[in-house]
Amino acid sequence: MASYSTLPDQELANLFKDGDEYAYAEIFNRYNALLLMHAYRKLQNKEEAKDVVQEVFAMLWSIRTTFVLKTNLAGFLYTCIHYKILDKIVHEKTETKYHHFLQQLSIEVKEADYQVRERQLADIIENEIDDLPDKMKNVFKLSRYKHLSHKEIASELHISEETVKKQIKNAIKILKIKLDLFIWGLLLLMALFFS
Repeated sequence: MASYSTLPDQELANLFKDGDEYAYAEIFNRYNALLLMHAYRKLQNKEEAKDVVQEVFAMLWSIRTTFVLKTNLAGFLYTCIHYKILDKIVHEKTETKYHHFLQQLSIEVKEADYQVRERQLADIIENEIDDLPDKMKNVFKLSRYKHLSHKEIASELHISEETVKKQIKNAIKILKIKLDLFIWGLLLLMALFFS
């Protein structure tokens, strides 16, 4: 029998289909460098080009028992390379979109978490204000929510401006203590949870 290197592609393909490993080795030797150059021109990355060519030859070996060459061998291999490159590009774009989606989702989750925590803190502050003694609560709400001056609050509630100042100062002191305790408790709980 003649040397495998002198056999035409069709004959190599027939021998390969019959399980001839030397025919496969000759196909590899004949087309590997050409396919690498072609893949490199498309991908502009030597390692990716090697991977694509390797995948095509691995696929070729895996279909050897059902392999039917309907065109020429070179055309078949170039077509396989072309589709592998397209698959790679589509996969990379999909992966990029997926990573972008995950980053966006992470940002949205963080924003939603922040908004929930902000709402929870506002509810806690509101509850603590509601727990203040009635007179102190009324003075504090008129000051902070209606933005009335000390003089306007004193006039509306029929108390002295000095009493208004004292009530606001005491309300702030009480709220600060309760909120400091809450924040320290929350930090302690988070430390226990994440340790």
